[in-house]
Amino acid sequence: MLENDNWGSRARFGMFIVGSEAVPEAEWWAMLPANVSVHAARVSAAAPWARWREGRADVDPAEDLVRGARQFASMRLSAVVLGHSSSSFVGGKGWDAAVVKNLSAILGPDQTVTTNGLDTMAALRASGVQRPFLVMPPWFNDATLAAGARYYEDHGFAPAGSLRYDPGPDWRDVPPGEMYPRGMGFAQEVEPLHAQIAAACPAEADGVLIAGTGFRCVAILDALEAALKRPVLSANQASLWRCLQLAGIRADIQGYGKLFSL
Repeated sequence: MLENDNWGSRARFGMFIVGSEAVPEAEWWAMLPANVSVHAARVSAAAPWARWREGRADVDPAEDLVRGARQFASMRLSAVVLGHSSSSFVGGKGWDAAVVKNLSAILGPDQTVTTNGLDTMAALRASGVQRPFLVMPPWFNDATLAAGARYYEDHGFAPAGSLRYDPGPDWRDVPPGEMYPRGMGFAQEVEPLHAQIAAACPAEADGVLIAGTGFRCVAILDALEAALKRPVLSANQASLWRCLQLAGIRADIQGYGKLFSL
């Protein structure tokens, strides 16, 4: 009798993630349907992971992106995703298309490439959300928060408000840029995150988007949808959903939001 080895016989996905993060892979593994696998390439560059050239006609991808893309090119992947909300936000309008075009040239014409920005927008549209309540991780500084709101506004959405999660008194005096180096990424708790979102979500919001692929949250998506009676989307959930779509896979994934039933 053969045991499951998660070979990825239905699909295998490549995902670029921040080098020091564990959340993206953990959340994908929790949600993945049978016989679908995920394979990570780690990136240490600052956001955005591909820098605009003069005139914003093209981008220069970071060395880690080029290396990972060359490795992914030989892995017979169903789709590749740049799992980094911040890069889409800071890169701004047009960045997603530019980096997809650039990496597609390395991966080959038959390889599908997407970004977390594109995935979250597709998930918002599929869920009928036009006025999302944006929830951001505590390590996003003010400039990144503003870039995130502007990113969705520039693409036709009208955010109903935003929340930067408060991780509690132990972190109150730590600047956002120092939180991850001090261990915030591995000290995340989802119960207080649920409570803060439920308390702060404005009545005029027609859905919630929790941004940041390193932001632990998929465990509370179902509970928040039940409490708020609105769609609740997250970065990793949206990218997995979109990659499954791109691979032509319809999967019965329960417990991680209504998005997977659309």
